[in-house]
Formats: sequence, C-alpha cells, structure tokens
Amino acid sequence: MIKIWGRTNSINVQKVLWCAGEIGLKYERIDAGLQFGKNREPAYLAMNPNGLVPTLEDDDFVLWESHSIVRYLAAKYGNGKLYPADLKKRADAERWMDWALSTLFLDSRNLFWELIRTPPEKRNPELIEKSRKSLCDIWARLDRALEGRKYVAGSELTVGDIPVGAWAFRWFALPIERPELKNLRAWYERLTERAAYREHVMLPLS
Repeated sequence: MIKIWGRTNSINVQKVLWCAGEIGLKYERIDAGLQFGKNREPAYLAMNPNGLVPTLEDDDFVLWESHSIVRYLAAKYGNGKLYPADLKKRADAERWMDWALSTLFLDSRNLFWELIRTPPEKRNPELIEKSRKSLCDIWARLDRALEGRKYVAGSELTVGDIPVGAWAFRWFALPIERPELKNLRAWYERLTERAAYREHVMLPLS
C-alpha cells in the first residue's frame, strides 16, 4: 500500500493528493506536520531528513520533495496521463513545475502566510503589498503563455499544471485586489471543474 505522509492543508501535500486523484491511485494518508507532529520524530527523519511534508512510501521506496513525488506517481501509475511520453511536451510541462519553484513560490508563500497564518496585528503591510504587486506581474506571464492553450503545456492536463494550479487556488481565494487576466481565469475555471482539484486543493485556507 502506498502511504502519503502529510496534512491536507499543506500546499505541497495537496499537489501530491491532487496528482493521485487524477490518476485514480489508492493510498493511505497519514497526518503529519504542524499540529499533528510526527515530522520531527526519529522514524520520520529517517525517511525524510528535512522533516517536512509530504513523504511518499511505495513499498520499500521512500521519496520526498512534492514535485519529485508528482513526477514519480504520474510516470509509474499514470498510464500515460499527466506525464507526456513525447520528450518536448514533457519538458514543456516540467518547466512550469520548475517555474512554480523558481518564480512563483516566494511571493505566493509570503502573501499566504501574512494573510492567513499571521495574526492581523503582526502582519507586515509592506511585504503584503510588495508580494501582491510582484504576483500580479508573475501571473500575467502565465496568462500570456496560456494564449491558445487549455492547460500550461497544451490541450491536456499535465504534471505542469499541478504545482501552478495549487498556487492558483490560493491566488484567487485570498482577499486581495487582482488584475483580470482572461486566459489565467479560463484555465483556473477549467481546473475547478476537475473533481480531484476540488477535493484536494479547493479547501478552506488555514
């Protein structure tokens, strides 16, 4: 039985659960991290020395880092879904996974933590506005790239949509001012029609 360690309100765990849902994978999920603990216990650190979530157990194989887990699950269990066989299409999809880490992550994390996980009296208004303005520009880049495309790498959902799509829910759910980007909005609305996205990503922010 595949085991996925991690709490459901972790965006990195949500990526893995969404992927598993798209490919119809059966698994056992074990709460870990923040209020659930476990991630600093010796047994967990033996699996994942970073002490973070998620961690995947697939029989005797252990894997951490959410994007690596998404790639692995899609490649091994996806039966051609999510992970393109064509090398150019796969590279196109995977670059958006890297873009989510290199470009989208920091401001998205700052904005989320300040508005959701920081008490109002301790929030940093300058950081919030700086991150919001930066993300307006960053999301506009994806909006332009989505012109003529249903998903980030073409006409079908791929691994490339998963990390970016997880952050997109938070972008549209946070109480902030956003520019109207028609291609981004249409792509996001397509994601919201997917049962696995609604189940694993579209959760109350906490």
